[in-house]
Amino acid sequence: MKIVLIGAGSAQFGYGMLEDIFQSERLKGTHIALLDINEEMVTKVYSRSKEFIESHGLPFTISAGNDRAEALKDADHVIISIEVGDRFELWDQDWKVPQQYGIRQVYGENGGAGGIFHALRIIPPILEICDDIMKICPEAYVFNYSNPMTAIVTTVKRKYPEIRFIGMCHEIASLKRYLPAIMDTSLDNIAFRAAGLNHFSVMLNASYKDSGEDAYQLVMERTPALFSTEPGYSDILAFAKRTGLTIQTEGATERFMSEVTKSSRPWSDRTLFKQIFERFHLLPITSDSHIGEYLQWAYEVADHQGILDFYTFYRYSLSMDYPDLKLKTSGAHERSVPIIEAMLEDSHMEEAAVNIMNDGLIPDLPARVAVEVPGIVSKSGIKGVAFPDYPKGFGALLRNYTGTYDLLADAVLEGSRDLVIQALLVNPVIDSIAKIPELVDVMLDYQSHWLGYIK
Repeated sequence: MKIVLIGAGSAQFGYGMLEDIFQSERLKGTHIALLDINEEMVTKVYSRSKEFIESHGLPFTISAGNDRAEALKDADHVIISIEVGDRFELWDQDWKVPQQYGIRQVYGENGGAGGIFHALRIIPPILEICDDIMKICPEAYVFNYSNPMTAIVTTVKRKYPEIRFIGMCHEIASLKRYLPAIMDTSLDNIAFRAAGLNHFSVMLNASYKDSGEDAYQLVMERTPALFSTEPGYSDILAFAKRTGLTIQTEGATERFMSEVTKSSRPWSDRTLFKQIFERFHLLPITSDSHIGEYLQWAYEVADHQGILDFYTFYRYSLSMDYPDLKLKTSGAHERSVPIIEAMLEDSHMEEAAVNIMNDGLIPDLPARVAVEVPGIVSKSGIKGVAFPDYPKGFGALLRNYTGTYDLLADAVLEGSRDLVIQALLVNPVIDSIAKIPELVDVMLDYQSHWLGYIK
């Protein structure tokens, strides 16, 4: 078997994926090809990984470079995690420049005006990767970790409907972190499902595996008490700076939760979360910074300080040195390796969240846009779980945003400035029109290195 890691020059992604592969009994004998445009960084990851394989006597081989055609030859699986340019400098532009034009967006990564410009930058290089995949290894399964997830999956599948392209996001893990405490049982004893759009999804059911007892109402009753005592990100940042702890450090989440005292600002980054919970009677899988990117009334109720605290903490954490390679014995950084194993074993495992084209999985949403749903994994691939009775209220919020994704995909594929403007004008976060063409021209100028194809 051959697995290609694209973006492997990032130690966070490269080392994390390698640790997942190295602990897999099922993947013994696999060749791993590391690929990155940053030759210096990918060489560093390769050298350390090769040394690690040899020193531990691991049954894997490895190669590295920046020749994509060579790396993709005979590939069975391709795992993508890339960014373009200076991630945080461009993120700041996505977030702050639209605010100067009166757009009240609470974040600038995946939704709102910021998410549109992020998508316009990153989708073209991912399409170039997919162009090569379809020429060189069209049967390979492709796992994407780059954001904005829904925009990327929708556009790639629109150009290449036959490509085996799956969007992967670990945000669903927030439920895995909270549900054991809420339900007073181990994670192994919990069955749950969530669905929606990426970073814009809610839990739809929960139960105890041992008894089959439905726990949804119990979760609804106990959730407010749990989140009212969650520490604020400003407190977590202070603790991280004192200890050097980062979000990549093994056991970091548990240490953050156990060692940071009760915050003076309860519900940090969760005031919008609280409104959705109370008004729609649904448990979001993520926090204000993500959900708020898709809602026209989010700016009024979001915890802006909590969002800024999170952004500061996240930026600080990624600036720290990533821990060295470890020989893990259990647990995966990400879910692509367990999915590959399940495909090989034809296990029909249920994966909690995959981003695939809708095609009737959530009937109230258009088939032309990707959704995030659980997926059943077998040797024939991944089959999404359908939700024919999706809650109408939250479904309407999702539907409000799908027009943006629909137009955005066409804007990228056609390189059309007019369609970029239309994608902004149908975006529910944007409530003005006069300055939108000027905003587009300013961003096209600021980010001309990546957006020069837009005419």
